Amino acid sequence: MKNTTMQIRSYRKKRIFMAALVFLMLWPGGSQASERVRYRLKWIFNASVLGDLYADAHGYFTRQGLEVDVKAGGPERDAIMELELGRTEFGVASADQVIRALSKGARLVVLAQLFQVNPLQWIYRPDRIRIRTLKDLKGHRLGVTFGGNDETILRTLLAKAGLSGADVDLFSVRNDFSPFFKKQVHFWPVYRNTQAVFLEAKLEDAGEPKAFFDPAAYGVKFVANSVITSEKIFEKHPGRVRRFMKGLLEGWQAALDEKNAASALELLQRHEKGTPPVLLKKQIHLTGRLVNPDPRIPIGAIDTAAWRQTEAIMIRQGQIDAPVGIENVLMQVLPR
Repeated sequence: MKNTTMQIRSYRKKRIFMAALVFLMLWPGGSQASERVRYRLKWIFNASVLGDLYADAHGYFTRQGLEVDVKAGGPERDAIMELELGRTEFGVASADQVIRALSKGARLVVLAQLFQVNPLQWIYRPDRIRIRTLKDLKGHRLGVTFGGNDETILRTLLAKAGLSGADVDLFSVRNDFSPFFKKQVHFWPVYRNTQAVFLEAKLEDAGEPKAFFDPAAYGVKFVANSVITSEKIFEKHPGRVRRFMKGLLEGWQAALDEKNAASALELLQRHEKGTPPVLLKKQIHLTGRLVNPDPRIPIGAIDTAAWRQTEAIMIRQGQIDAPVGIENVLMQVLPR
């Protein structure tokens, strides 16, 4: 069985490699005829998908001969499932979702990594918890979404510190910030570029100190939102894939360009009508720092080492039984 599995993986690797060669050969050309494609995001329309929205609203897809239906994501709108069912051509998923799906036999290809830094962090009250090393988490009540990737990340951090779940009080987080506001929990998981902006403003208004705990600062790089497609589409429609990725990543580049700040803000306001512009501006700024923290690294670049680390973490925690050969499906497609 082991040899058979290895043979299957080797065969798939060769197929994807050959498709990549064809892809590169076709890169300069390709038809510009208008095509309709579907793109399922991971979550709702907010700052985390600004570049996706910008590419659509400002004609970056259209210039590539594509009419793209950009669809919001959510718990009942899984991009991987829709790819497998043929209901979408492109989607967004986090690395743990991709790896888990591959371990179950899904045929996926990763085209780009949108976030170079995972936006998942923890906001905490430094007057209640002083964190200089990971061991300082011991004895504290820590907010965690059981079953979410923040649980995976937190348990990895605790293990690095030589701590177990018995050394801390894990508090189940739901879509209600009340326990944090009521000071029942002082360490709360947030997305740094969206939820955290609201909580930070609330604490500042109340005159309370705040700080952020970034797992990457402690060596845990768990990959977040990435663009995916099916192996079938990657192999059979390289021109479509190339044009989609060119439009998407150029859209992200433009959305985060300071000269387009006004139009980016106006676009985000259409979807976040109840959010003050000052907070939206901060969300856009923070999104840029997470998507493109180093100008020398192009938007969408895949951090292979971080993907391997994510896979290794999932194996150690028993989320998958064996390596999936993640490097074999990382087919970075950047504009030329």
